[in-house]
Amino acid sequence: MPYSDVHTIEKFALPHGFTAHKSVCADMGELFHSHDALIFICACGIAVRDVAPYLKNKTVDPAVLVLDDTGRFVIPILSGHIGGANRLAVDLAERLGATPVITTATDRASRFSCDAWAAEHNCAISSMKVAKDISAAIFNKDISLSSEFELPEILPCGLNRNDSDIGIYIGIHNITPYKTTLRLIPRIVTLGIGCRREVSHETISDAVKSALEDANIDPRALERVASIDMKSDEVGLLEFADMSGLPIEFYSADELLKVEDEFSESEFVRSTVGVGNVCERSAICCIASHCGKTLETESQDVSMNTGRLVIHKTARDGVTVAAAVRD
Repeated sequence: MPYSDVHTIEKFALPHGFTAHKSVCADMGELFHSHDALIFICACGIAVRDVAPYLKNKTVDPAVLVLDDTGRFVIPILSGHIGGANRLAVDLAERLGATPVITTATDRASRFSCDAWAAEHNCAISSMKVAKDISAAIFNKDISLSSEFELPEILPCGLNRNDSDIGIYIGIHNITPYKTTLRLIPRIVTLGIGCRREVSHETISDAVKSALEDANIDPRALERVASIDMKSDEVGLLEFADMSGLPIEFYSADELLKVEDEFSESEFVRSTVGVGNVCERSAICCIASHCGKTLETESQDVSMNTGRLVIHKTARDGVTVAAAVRD
């Protein structure tokens, strides 16, 4: 399989160029924490005992699967939905002509799985406790679904558009339309940030928190941070991105100027960095670059249809913040 490596004991590894271990079990902690998925070729009991000391919870544990030594069965035993073990089992079984042994209830009943859907569509889950309640409810009856985004005409099995006390809401905003609401939060929001020199990461964090709260946007919807390249060595900005677990990207003034729309411009900022608005332009510019838009030449300007601002420029303590969402 692509992007995979093979680990085994020395006598099996050396003839084939695999990664050799005196004991795979002894090195399991490092393997468990450095891989998205582990596929054991052994008995299920061996795999369970090897990974057991390192288990945390279903939101962070890697997918763990077991393949019998004849290649007949592929069994996901950990992180079937969020970690993608079930999908990987089906894919691996198709490649091998094997049988995937899927034991999760919603899959067996062909019902909608909120955590599997969230993992597939890069969504955060508002509450794992509520997700558990939803999964139990959806196994016995259809539950409500609403969304900030257009829904398909035919909904997955287990969902409807009716009003009820329990349901799922898909969106970036903190909205709870049901008495018991599970929010699935797409990670599609890019922060654009401008700041004065030597501003602290705490000050930036406070400005971002304030802007998100005012817009009622869940911070778990954030996907990345963007700014002008003149800020690429700004310690506070880099620390904020790192502590938030978000990648940060920088764009030149020329690239930002190619974003065409109405922005909140400042002549002072223009005279300082070469563009009248950093936060709004960088947010849209970043989204454009990830939508395959070219920013290389002046003949290929970027329009707002690559994304839209959900937070217009806000300013606080020397920090400007804007946010854009992928359409």
